[in-house]
Amino acid sequence: MMPLMTRRHCLTGGLACLASPLLAQSNPWQPVIDQASALDQCHGFIINLNGTQAVAEVFRGPALDRTVPIKSVSKTIVAALTGAALDRGELSSLNATLGDLTPQLIPSGADARVADITIENLITMQAGLERTSGRNYGGWVSSSNWVANALSRPFVSQPGSGMLYSTGSFHILGAVLTEISGQSLLTLARERLGEPLGISIPAWTRDPQGRYLGGNEMSLSLPAMVRFGEMYRQSGQWNGVQVLSADWVKQSLQPRTMSPFSGLDYGYGWFLGNTGRDTYALARGYGGQIICVAPSVGLSLAITSDPTQPARSGGYFGDLKNLIETAILPTARNLQT
Repeated sequence: MMPLMTRRHCLTGGLACLASPLLAQSNPWQPVIDQASALDQCHGFIINLNGTQAVAEVFRGPALDRTVPIKSVSKTIVAALTGAALDRGELSSLNATLGDLTPQLIPSGADARVADITIENLITMQAGLERTSGRNYGGWVSSSNWVANALSRPFVSQPGSGMLYSTGSFHILGAVLTEISGQSLLTLARERLGEPLGISIPAWTRDPQGRYLGGNEMSLSLPAMVRFGEMYRQSGQWNGVQVLSADWVKQSLQPRTMSPFSGLDYGYGWFLGNTGRDTYALARGYGGQIICVAPSVGLSLAITSDPTQPARSGGYFGDLKNLIETAILPTARNLQT
């Protein structure tokens, strides 16, 4: 099958594209493309429907196959690696605690309750510790030991009592995965996700101890992002290979807590939305980096955006959420009938 023509191809094609207005009019995705292109922060997106590429558009920014910062979509990648560790028996259960698994990571002087924080508390960002994100992020990454700094923070709520969005929770989780596997987070990502999915995962930021940052600063291309989403849409499979267990994927997409910012439910690394007719899962990163999966309508979607601009729930992220809920999902559903 020949690849679909992208907006960038069309711009370079000049009059050849203008000579085909009927083709544009017959494209059911054209209203979606027009709406997305009008969003100044949106760089590009890919839509797969039932495993086949339906749309591939780049409006501005890097080319389609270039790796770009995915920001906190990295958290969803680390969540997937947690599932891979569980599948391999390196983790006995998400109820395993830091005290059981990695007492060596707990700094002296930390609150005694830190030892009782579970893997599930970390992956749902319900550890109860003061956040390292938002206004605390700069001070955290300026510290001499990111894991120790995150674990030395005061408890502001009881573990498991509610979501406290914090990159520190995922960095601790990444450090745990490194300790129990004996491999770096980069090696785990490349061997357990990159190789079976056939995608490139470049090295990214490391902390002062040499641990790769869990929960931020990874980079992927748009095709790699949508392929990761496709694997989740297909219950953990890609090209006949079971990359993650179907049970892990199912458990990941069950509501565990709720974001106080967007109001979306949150599972294991995925925000969960419901239009009343369609349900979907989102991996979300600063600036408007998104992977969206909606198995009920056969949809996988990846969006990249300007990584230097905010994307708040009441701003650009709200625009993307509206695009997904009122344009992309209905179009996908209509094409299934």
